Amino acid sequence: MLKYLSLIIVSILATTPIFADSKLGLGRTALPSEITAWDVDILPDGRGLPVGNGDAIVGEETFANKCASCHGDFAEGVGNWPALAGGFDTLADEDPVKTVGSYWPYLSTLWDYINRSMPFGGAQTLTSDEVYSIVAYILYSNDLIEDDFVLNEKNFQEFNMYNSNGFIIDDRKISEYPIWSKEPCMENCKKSTSITKRASIIDVTPEETSTEVEIKQSALSPVEKDTASIDPKLINAGKKVFKKCKACHAVGEGAKNKSGPQLYEIIGRKMGTANRYKYSKGFKVAAEEGRIWTEELMVEFLRKPKKFIKGTKMSFGGLKKDKDLNAIVAYLKTQDN
Repeated sequence: MLKYLSLIIVSILATTPIFADSKLGLGRTALPSEITAWDVDILPDGRGLPVGNGDAIVGEETFANKCASCHGDFAEGVGNWPALAGGFDTLADEDPVKTVGSYWPYLSTLWDYINRSMPFGGAQTLTSDEVYSIVAYILYSNDLIEDDFVLNEKNFQEFNMYNSNGFIIDDRKISEYPIWSKEPCMENCKKSTSITKRASIIDVTPEETSTEVEIKQSALSPVEKDTASIDPKLINAGKKVFKKCKACHAVGEGAKNKSGPQLYEIIGRKMGTANRYKYSKGFKVAAEEGRIWTEELMVEFLRKPKKFIKGTKMSFGGLKKDKDLNAIVAYLKTQDN
């Protein structure tokens, strides 16, 4: 039986080969259509990009339908799924935030990866226009383009990614291999030792100390919050706008930190002081300076977060309409759920 099966297989290979082998006299040259089907890689200079276009406005809807379940509505990441936006100027921190915006050097890598592998469970089901739109939305989420900018194969290489100069040539063969090849030290190798990192970096910091409680209690400024005079309709409108924020932030008494800090009593609170939340470097500086969240500063921040605090982890692009900004600040003042 195995003998006849082997003969059948050899017969098939002999009559329908694709790749030529001059020695065996088998095969044929691959057809251009066959090569095209396999040659789908996109090079750093944009070679290989198909004709197509897309903008962040269309991309937002496509991203919400195809990507948001894992990466969040604003590319902020969900659970262990990675964030795609934010993290600027954090790569030198003890806890860097590596995203498309802060870390990736080539935009072509993003297009190629989405085209090949996304969405999860449905790889290679996206059209070229959908991929362009999703890439545009991720660029917009990183504040690299305006929402109405149309991305296509012709202007693709105009974007110089934020960390394009953050990589170096791997010279370890010259700079490190000779060191590694030496006879290793086995005793008395260091004159002294020192602690270089502490447990707070890996999120096992002990419960807050009395000093931390005092800092937390002193974080509120004496700014009075007159909420009785706020129009209930404005509060209700702000509650609807806050739906854009609920994936990352919680409000109300007893609110807990999520991927973003809790916002209970945020108006009048010192910036960067939500207990047990790891803030970006920019917010740490704001906390050291004693900056307080006023209504005016909150509006300024929510209008353009990345401009207000450079390097913020918040990937949300900002609210464009004044009525939405006023409404959400009114809602936050009531500390309502």
